[in-house]
Amino acid sequence: MSQLITIDEARKRVLFAVIRLGDEAVPLDAALGRVLAEDVTSAIAVPPFDSSGMDGYALVAGPGGELEVIGEARAGHPFAGSVAPGSAVRISTGALVPEGADAVVPVERTAAVKPDGIEAGVRLMHDMAAHGGHDRISVPETTRGANIRRAGEDIPINAVVLRAGARLGPAELGVAASVGRAQVSCSLRPRVAVLITGDELTPPGEPLGPGRIYGSNGFALAAQVERAGAVVSGRSTVPDDPDGTRAAIAQALDAADVVLVSGGVSVGPHDHVKPALQELGVEERFWGVRLRPGKPTWFGTRDGTLAFGLPGNPVSAMVTFQLFARPALAALQGAAPEAPRLTARLDAAIRRNPQREQAIRVRLLQSENGPTARPTTGAQGSHVLTSMLGADALALIAPGDGELAAGDRVEVELL
Repeated sequence: MSQLITIDEARKRVLFAVIRLGDEAVPLDAALGRVLAEDVTSAIAVPPFDSSGMDGYALVAGPGGELEVIGEARAGHPFAGSVAPGSAVRISTGALVPEGADAVVPVERTAAVKPDGIEAGVRLMHDMAAHGGHDRISVPETTRGANIRRAGEDIPINAVVLRAGARLGPAELGVAASVGRAQVSCSLRPRVAVLITGDELTPPGEPLGPGRIYGSNGFALAAQVERAGAVVSGRSTVPDDPDGTRAAIAQALDAADVVLVSGGVSVGPHDHVKPALQELGVEERFWGVRLRPGKPTWFGTRDGTLAFGLPGNPVSAMVTFQLFARPALAALQGAAPEAPRLTARLDAAIRRNPQREQAIRVRLLQSENGPTARPTTGAQGSHVLTSMLGADALALIAPGDGELAAGDRVEVELL
């Protein structure tokens, strides 16, 4: 194996090789999880007019007294006239404030007045509508601007509301819709081929033969690909022979933007991935990371296509995807490649590895001293897939002698 490099150096080499993909117009209802390729600017103010923040009455601010109700303003159905002192208009939340009115008094602070001048008490607006409404109401003193949402209070006209590189979640889609955008320009989603090597692998649901195991890496890696906003263009199991390995990788290289091969990247007699990649013209960028788990990770490129040789052990495959392939998929889409990191206190002692950085699977707990990182239950071996269950982050433990004590601070990368 060539000289081992650090996690940071491996990431730098991966990101240096990334060429951002192109863009496409995407309807808003299909854009969840996509990455914006443009700034989104509002051509209107939001709200576009002064509107009521309450169900109540629009009026001219001033001292309390009796007012004549001259009409109604509903959302989408403005009052056509003008409000003058001594008059009021019934108004619904979100309705345009009528001309002349400069305040809204909530319905629960008003009282209907009978024709003989006796107050009839508080009534809800839908009750009043059901009985034909009331001609006069009694209102308290009201200040100018009360319960009015001003035009542009949320978004001024020509404001940039979303930036290129943002990943579109529910709030982002709502904001884009609020400024009238029916579609947005998004980065193309990378096509990712997932290849899993191993004669011993059996598809779930089929009977297990002697010496065979159920294959899990294809499902775990494909799920990580989709969570990274990419598209799984193919997922297959590759036999442990040179011709089969070469044929499968050749097909993947021609059809995908990124090829993930799990297993077969070490130096055993049945590890055929590395020679196949080299024969197919994939230029090696690195082989071997000073990392546990994940030491035999391989990365290379061919004509803009990225190829990752990930370890075959289940945890190693998931960890190296998180540390190296996930940043590449983000960068291909024009998103920030860095996963969120923070500092947390260890909940238990961790023995250091003298030569390699460790990626310990941890759960994050909140304490009065800030986040606490607790290793997941059970062993942390690269073959122990259950160590990923409940993991919120990877605690990155620098190499060294001895151990880190409970309470020591470590850097963690969120999953």
